[in-house]
Amino acid sequence: MLKLWGRINSVNVKKAFWALEEVGVPYERVDAGGAFGLVKEEPFLSLNPNGVIPLLQDGDLALWESNAIVRYVAARYGAGTLWAENPAERALGDKWMDWATTTFAGPFRDVFWNLVRATPQDRDQNALERGHAACCALLPRLDAALARAPYLSGETFRMGDIPLGCFAYLWFEMPIERPRLPHLEDWYGRIRERPAFKTAVATPLT
Repeated sequence: MLKLWGRINSVNVKKAFWALEEVGVPYERVDAGGAFGLVKEEPFLSLNPNGVIPLLQDGDLALWESNAIVRYVAARYGAGTLWAENPAERALGDKWMDWATTTFAGPFRDVFWNLVRATPQDRDQNALERGHAACCALLPRLDAALARAPYLSGETFRMGDIPLGCFAYLWFEMPIERPRLPHLEDWYGRIRERPAFKTAVATPLT
């Protein structure tokens, strides 16, 4: 049986958790990271020397990096659903997976960490405001893509929607001002109705 290590209030764990729920393969989840510990000791460090979550075990395979886990689960267990066999079709969503990590995650982290994770006395208000402004400048790119197709993966929900779907949940749950982006909001309305989203992503922020 597959085993997923990670706490459910981690955005990166949510990605892996959601992918597993979508494909319906049996798995075990082990709370790890944060208050649960385990990640700086054995056997975790032998499986992931980075000492971070999530970690997926599938037989002898130990896999880290959340987007890599989503891709693996989609390729191994999600043929015809999360995984598109046509490389060009698959690339439609694949690019948004990397964009989420390389472009959006940094400024988003400044918002989420300071608003949700940090205590009021430890909050860096300048970083929060910079991050919020950067996110508001980036999200219209998603809105424009979603004006052309119902999903970031194209006409069908696939793996490419998962990483930004996890960020979107936090974005829409935080007490912040948000620009009016109708296509993004419609997409979010569609993905949040998915049973796997409700199980894996729509969990408490803290």
